[in-house]
Amino acid sequence: MNQQKIAGIRIAYQRKPWLLLAGALMVLGLSACSGKKESKPGQALASVNGEEITILQLNDELQRANVPTAQQEAASTQILESLIDRQLVLNEAVKEKLDRDPQIVRTIERAKSMLLAQAYLQKKVGTPARPTRAEVEAYYNQHPGFFSARKVFEMRQLVMASKDISPDVKAAIDSVKTLEEAATWLDEHKVGFTRAQLVRASSDLPVPLTEKLLGLSKGQLFIINEGERSLLVTITDVKDAPATLAQAAPQIEQFLINKKGKDIADAELARLRTAAKIEYLNGRKAPAKAEAAPAAAASEPAAAKPNAEDQNARGVAGLK
Repeated sequence: MNQQKIAGIRIAYQRKPWLLLAGALMVLGLSACSGKKESKPGQALASVNGEEITILQLNDELQRANVPTAQQEAASTQILESLIDRQLVLNEAVKEKLDRDPQIVRTIERAKSMLLAQAYLQKKVGTPARPTRAEVEAYYNQHPGFFSARKVFEMRQLVMASKDISPDVKAAIDSVKTLEEAATWLDEHKVGFTRAQLVRASSDLPVPLTEKLLGLSKGQLFIINEGERSLLVTITDVKDAPATLAQAAPQIEQFLINKKGKDIADAELARLRTAAKIEYLNGRKAPAKAEAAPAAAASEPAAAKPNAEDQNARGVAGLK
């Protein structure tokens, strides 16, 4: 970590003082909830108006900043100054009774409950066993579209606002045969659009969408709806881009580890729901099983790249 990066730790607080306040209020809230001032164990490094900053606090910040051991001495000076700044802001927050502000109290309680819930699930998940070679090979063979039969689609598109897709525009698009004819018509009728090129692999797309794309001819037009914008797309080329088992194995292994962790967390949540007495009040009714609330996103391990259907949540909304 060079001096510029080390200094950036403190600059971040100087440029965004609300970060100081957020950190200060978190410390304040987690101790104030007990109704008494908690002591700070560890060797004191500084005192701010009688409030000690300890080596344990400094080490925690160094760990959170992922500072390498060899560079911790240089970084510790800047981080200690940031801790002093935080304590100064905390003191002022208490003076102004921000710890009693209802909105701040609710925010602190929410953060506390999320941290504790996440810590519990992480404890239950532990370190899932690494998948066997047979499990990795099985996943590889079960998903040829992601690996052995992987395709790359090269596409050109016209990007328009969905609100501009009127019946007349839709009829015009249906009547033309090429993307250039569509662009000419849109220009003549003052319909705004931008041009773009797109390259997507079958491993990055939901299986149903990949199947639809493979069923289209080169040059054929289709529309993809993505909320506020719509894409008029044509495929210019489809190329084979297979990934060998050796190439894919690390990603598959990490995905399977993450999946095992998620399965453990989901099973624990199911057990807790079964054992608990849950009552819905004020007219609320229990959702159908298929609509039951999933685990909090923060507590679920992220799927690795091979799980393209999960990964594609940010992508195409529909193909028509």
